[in-house]
Amino acid sequence: MTTQLSDSVLWFSEVACQSVEIAGGKGASLASLTNADLPVPPGFIVPATALEQALAESGHHQEVQKVLADIRSDDDAQDAAEMLQSLVLDSPVTGTMAQEIGMAYAELDAGGGVAVRSSACAEDGESASYAGQQETFLNVKGDEQVLRSVSACWASFFGTRALFYRRLKGSLSDLGMAVVVQHQLNADKAGVMFTIDPVRRRRDQMLIEAAYGLGEAVVSGAVIPDQYLVSRTGDVKKVRKARQQMMVVRRPDGGTEEVELDDQQASRQVLDESDLQTLVKLGAKTEEIFGGPQDVEWAFEDGELYLLQSRPVTA
Repeated sequence: MTTQLSDSVLWFSEVACQSVEIAGGKGASLASLTNADLPVPPGFIVPATALEQALAESGHHQEVQKVLADIRSDDDAQDAAEMLQSLVLDSPVTGTMAQEIGMAYAELDAGGGVAVRSSACAEDGESASYAGQQETFLNVKGDEQVLRSVSACWASFFGTRALFYRRLKGSLSDLGMAVVVQHQLNADKAGVMFTIDPVRRRRDQMLIEAAYGLGEAVVSGAVIPDQYLVSRTGDVKKVRKARQQMMVVRRPDGGTEEVELDDQQASRQVLDESDLQTLVKLGAKTEEIFGGPQDVEWAFEDGELYLLQSRPVTA
């Protein structure tokens, strides 16, 4: 049973964690799903204020703001990225914050590792999406690795691509980067679901993509997933079967690895009708919670479906 620890850590079950300003887009979404009693792996967030606190404690806060203020072109952003990331990595999680994150990790981890995921406060909005521009670390094990992963998530907020995008949106001075720390599933199969047909913009159909193993292979484009077009009542309209040569799985000592599939599994359809109906039902519930079509990341572990993220479908 999770307990509230401090301002340095907020559990998904806490009301404050549903605030984008505190938990970032990803963290707030997971908290909202959790508090709606949808199946979400347990976790906590390191709130958005923690990055500025770490920069202040290291003495780098003003320097970071000055470098950001001097970015006036894409070339400036490219030149600044390495310096900014170096300053952030030189502002590690220490002291009380490190102790409290370590305590929360010890309470959360059951030997299976955790996923550490960036959650920017401007992320996943209707008009702007930072999807894919910040880091995610899977199957992280041990206090020190978790703290290093938190710092690396912060640093990714200042990568070249992220700075290009933030300059375009006029949000370079924004330092609001929360970090999600969540139980790592040992997924049998995973993927993404659009609660509308994103190509034809049809709301009477959902598009589901699936692959064996962890969903990272689908999100990163490492494999071509199976694709299912399904009605909102769960009727299968179209299936495109892809031959999957490998899947991404947890390594026993932390991190992930690719495992080759045998011919039988590579040729087998990933999802059956029961899986698809379960996904469609939960997809409809995410729309009710967030008030519009959703782009959902999901995974099955031992036959149980879990939601890993839900954000608005963007054009």
